Amino acid sequence: MAQGTGPEGRAVLLVAGLADLALTTAGSALGTVMGTVGGLLRRSDAAELAAEAEHDLVARGRLVLDRYASVPPAHLELLARHVMARANDGG
Repeated sequence: MAQGTGPEGRAVLLVAGLADLALTTAGSALGTVMGTVGGLLRRSDAAELAAEAEHDLVARGRLVLDRYASVPPAHLELLARHVMARANDGG
């Protein structure tokens, strides 16, 4: 699956990354998160930090989609490949 090929693909990756991040950090305390966000907003390199965060979210989204969107090979297909490989090896 070719994700991230256009603006729509990038948006899908960002949303998937945000969703994954939200699920993995759901246990964090709200006060800690708000304090961290407030500290980040006061930084002088906020634009660079935001660009890095976007890049990280896109990468995370790509990983999530690769993990859940790809269809694993069929069980019988795997068995057939295994049998053919053994037959070709003489076993």
